[in-house]
Amino acid sequence: MQDPLSHCARAFGPYWSKLGSVAFLSDLDQITRAAAGDPSAASWLVDRYSPGVIGLATRMLGDRTEAEDVTQETFIRAWKALPTWEPRAKFSTWLHRVALNLCYDILRKRRESLPGELPEMTDPELTPPERLDQSERVQAIEAAIAALPERQAAALTLCALQGHSQAEAAEIMETSEEALESLLARARRSLRTTLAERSAA
Repeated sequence: MQDPLSHCARAFGPYWSKLGSVAFLSDLDQITRAAAGDPSAASWLVDRYSPGVIGLATRMLGDRTEAEDVTQETFIRAWKALPTWEPRAKFSTWLHRVALNLCYDILRKRRESLPGELPEMTDPELTPPERLDQSERVQAIEAAIAALPERQAAALTLCALQGHSQAEAAEIMETSEEALESLLARARRSLRTTLAERSAA
């Protein structure tokens, strides 16, 4: 009987070592079954990847309801694309890229409907960050991230909050690692400035 790992290595050539054979085989099996209409495989993929997608969208948009809508639309697009999906990147990378582009669309629509305005980041009555309880600290930080320029917010969310390597984040954002490092540096400076200003207010 043919070794399935060897078969996949030959079938996917240069992508195989990049994607990681064991984890990729598990994903590929579920993707193949989901594409064929297996509901248990589709459920497995949702359970595995929806927390990361909704976390990314929530931090990008600062709105849980919109993030849930993005997550739903991301998986709808994924199911439609599965029959022709090719493993040129990890499934999670491709899925996050779809979600990120949907977030960009929403952020652009916000700017078009409110020209020149920035979203309110936190309640102005909040006490300074050093006296906030933990949940308020998280809320203030997430709101500040959501107020960053969209690509800075995406870079910071992917690397600092979701644990992606810079190489993975650059692939999701379809940019170079050097450009990603620049985005991260600017995002961190802006975030420190914003939080310091709110602390002093």
